[in-house]
Amino acid sequence: MTAVMANGNWDPSLSGLLASLEESRRQLPSSEEEFGFLSGLLQSKELHALVKVHNKILENGKDDKLNPVLSSSMQVAVEVLEVILPRLGRSEMCKELFILLQKPHLQGLMCAHDAVAQKDYFPRLPEIPLDVEEDEETIKIVQLVKSNEPLTGAQSAEPIVGATIKSEDDTGKIVIARVMHGGAADRSGLIHVGDEVVEVNGINVEGKTPNDVLAILQASEGTITFKLVPADGRSGCRESKVRVRAHFDYCASADPYIPCKEAGLDFLKGDILHIVSQDDAYWWQARKEGDRNMRAGLIPSRALQERRILHERQQEDKTDSEGTNLEADDFMREEVATYEEVAKLYPRPGLYRPLALVGPPGVGRNELKRRLISTDPSKYRSPVPFTTRSIRPGEIEGKDYYFVSREVMEEDVAAGKFIEYGEYKGNLYGTSVESVLSLINAGYVCILSPHYQALKMIRTAQIKPYIIYIKPPLFDTLKETRTAAYARSTFDKENSRGFTDDELREMIHRGRRIEFMFSHFFDEEIINADLSSAFESLVRIAISVETEPQWVPASWVQ
Repeated sequence: MTAVMANGNWDPSLSGLLASLEESRRQLPSSEEEFGFLSGLLQSKELHALVKVHNKILENGKDDKLNPVLSSSMQVAVEVLEVILPRLGRSEMCKELFILLQKPHLQGLMCAHDAVAQKDYFPRLPEIPLDVEEDEETIKIVQLVKSNEPLTGAQSAEPIVGATIKSEDDTGKIVIARVMHGGAADRSGLIHVGDEVVEVNGINVEGKTPNDVLAILQASEGTITFKLVPADGRSGCRESKVRVRAHFDYCASADPYIPCKEAGLDFLKGDILHIVSQDDAYWWQARKEGDRNMRAGLIPSRALQERRILHERQQEDKTDSEGTNLEADDFMREEVATYEEVAKLYPRPGLYRPLALVGPPGVGRNELKRRLISTDPSKYRSPVPFTTRSIRPGEIEGKDYYFVSREVMEEDVAAGKFIEYGEYKGNLYGTSVESVLSLINAGYVCILSPHYQALKMIRTAQIKPYIIYIKPPLFDTLKETRTAAYARSTFDKENSRGFTDDELREMIHRGRRIEFMFSHFFDEEIINADLSSAFESLVRIAISVETEPQWVPASWVQ
């Protein structure tokens, strides 16, 4: 009945019947006696409670979260039956309501609703045995309901209902090695790291191995009873609030060193992970952000993953007998990317994040920037560059360039005031940090196309750029699309001509090098196979950056 769920799941026949009762009361009755009866019935506290709940359901709407409105719908129904029972012979509607409230399907629905509202569906554990001898050391008895959580593992650590166990080397005792956040053991609040396992379902585990204990657990049905000796000096373990972005793919089943493959958490590069525990130096516990599965999984710690990556790079260097692996050499000089702590940055009205288009020369970054600015020049702007060359006829100071002396520009470069600079035909050119900040503070969306080596200069809390990697497609597609578009080579400053095959291959090679060294800085990737499609993707990304919260380095969010 109305005590169903607060999402509008009201029985239509009952709803219609209540409306009919109210309509009958408003119309002229066949007798004054029946009029008085209907008025009294609709004003009774029992039926009024029913109508009140019904109205609340309708107000909440069908899309609201399912929640019980009250926990005694059957009791309300019984009270309504008691009110209308003496009057069955006076009204056909009362008779219809009396029959409806006793229908098996409606009563079954109300009983199920009340069971959910009262949470009368949890497993009932048997009484805990208390036959403990007085001379025994302090113990605790914990009962858990066996679930489908992982019950297999490797050698020294075996998961048991959301925890792992190990055998101590010096004593041979079975102890709790790790409690998985969100698992059954963690939810119980009674099992902790360091607790010694004495018995499992009445079976003494002294002298047994973790595999023996696992066999006992696998053979158990229903509830599992642990007899534990509490760990000395146990301290509470609070869940961490750290979020990180992963900069590598991870598959637990392919990791030969994880303590328990079934307890591992798989993830892909770019996934946001909630690190709930960093107590173990080598294996963190984490959940994917937004994942409704409350049980955490094991992932390699930052220190462990850094060691793995460095080892892999060293092995690759050994196989490169001629020393031609320039990418590996460059990468060894860069910070090893594993995890980056992040936080959510919410859109700020009138203060927009710059869009930085990064990619190899010739891939089309500048053309995409030009097209985006042309869609709305009053919104999208590119900073005015600085140069040491002389002003030319028709050029305007502050619009085409800022013209400065070489001495002044060199001083500013040394002071770190430029995000990038270079020399061409004896003159310096560059983009200053201040020119970017002035556009941001003026309410424009600043569009940048920096050299990839300038990424560290612009990826700061002050600028907060959204970095988009413009990636070249495969060679055949690259050649076909550039030829069809009559694209001009950017490698030859003296002549206007198309790209050669070697130049296209060099573009792809440079793109791979940029990805290899700096992909952990990228927020988005666009493959520029077709300029129109790439531009549509850029526009979509630009809108999302303005309107949706983004994960950024935690140091950017104060």
